[in-house]
Amino acid sequence: MTRLENTARAIQHFSAIHKSIFQLLKPMKRLLTVVTFSFLFLMGLPHAGFTETDGSVKITKDFLPTLTLREAIAKTLLHNPELAAFSLEKRVREARTLQSGLLPNPSLEISVEDLAGSGNFNGFGRSETTIQLGQLIELGGKRSARVQMSRLSEKLADWDYETKRMDVLTNVSKTFIDVLQFQQKVLLARDLVKLWTQFLNAVSERVAAGKVAAIEKTKAEVFHSKIQIDLKRTELELENARRNLSAFWGEPRPRFKSATGDLLTVSPVPSSETMIERLSNNPNLKRWATERAQRQATLDFELSQRVPDVTVRGGYRRFEETDDHAFTFGISVPLQLFDRNQGAIAEARNQLDKSREERRAAELQIKTTFLRAYNVLVFSHTLVTHIKTRLLPGAQKAFDAVNEGYRFGKFNFLDVLDSQKTLFQARDQYLDALADYHKAVAEVERLTGESLAITTQPSNKSEGNQRP
Repeated sequence: MTRLENTARAIQHFSAIHKSIFQLLKPMKRLLTVVTFSFLFLMGLPHAGFTETDGSVKITKDFLPTLTLREAIAKTLLHNPELAAFSLEKRVREARTLQSGLLPNPSLEISVEDLAGSGNFNGFGRSETTIQLGQLIELGGKRSARVQMSRLSEKLADWDYETKRMDVLTNVSKTFIDVLQFQQKVLLARDLVKLWTQFLNAVSERVAAGKVAAIEKTKAEVFHSKIQIDLKRTELELENARRNLSAFWGEPRPRFKSATGDLLTVSPVPSSETMIERLSNNPNLKRWATERAQRQATLDFELSQRVPDVTVRGGYRRFEETDDHAFTFGISVPLQLFDRNQGAIAEARNQLDKSREERRAAELQIKTTFLRAYNVLVFSHTLVTHIKTRLLPGAQKAFDAVNEGYRFGKFNFLDVLDSQKTLFQARDQYLDALADYHKAVAEVERLTGESLAITTQPSNKSEGNQRP
């Protein structure tokens, strides 16, 4: 048997073994394919708080059943894009401060003279080579003034961040109140649908008994359809409020089921005199001390620019013709004949004077905004008290009487409809007044920089579905 035949048989034998192994591995190949695609599919899923399978929603560990205001604020502080940008601005200004304190770099100068000319200066035989180092020396306190200006700019970045933080957290609080408000309005709308369903059944019984005309049932059915549409609209507004809230920490799709807070609790309003004294804590006012110091530092820096800087040079020179060498030294000073930085100095002085008027304008604007928010706070507090103690009890009593009397034929359909509208409009106004009150609290707290001890944080008994 030749070597070629042996090789051919070996190849056939190897091929048979390969086919057998392939048949054995085919089921494992299918399993591996399934596992691989499953892994890729799972890796490709968006990181969300829930997944949808066959139309059902499966809650994951990232999905919160309830969300408190404290949790919303914590999420915002950690993940809000605007606050992240302001925190990076702080790093930007820190880098500027670092740069402003660096010394000027020295310069190296190499020059070759008297070469590649004509006659005796042909070639390098009579050339002179000079190597010099130069250093700019800043005079007049330029470097220290520049560093001080940059450091105060850092502090201004801190105040800007604090102002932005207060604005963002105030908006978070107001949006959180919106969620609480619409949660209550959804419950109110559901109560109305449930109540009107019961009333529709009562009307149907009276129509069947021949006590009222069939048109009353038609009217009741029409109004029942209307309030169902109103319920859907309110649920949509609630969903929009939830999305607006979760957007503060960068989540377009909310990962919480409901917000938990005590919307129904109000507290006495402090006097305006007491609150005005706290306006000095407002970051927009406190920053002006730093702003003025920063502008003074800018003026000092511009004044230092009047003093000319000195450039000192020293080096080594070699004479090729005589094979000698020598040292060189020089000083250069710009002559301040025309430009003595007059314009920049005048600008800095005017900016410093301008800061006084800008602070007065900011103080006036803050006081005006505070008084407007304080008036809303007082009015909404009064309105909440009035609706709770007078309007709601009377409307509830009238509705109960008319609803009960309708069953015995004492009142007609329009009487029931009118009493029902009065009651539920009063409840709706009550929720609006509560929301206005808590939003005014948030605005006043932003302006004063202190808490009024009025909060939408839940107590042990308060839940997101608590009814007014």
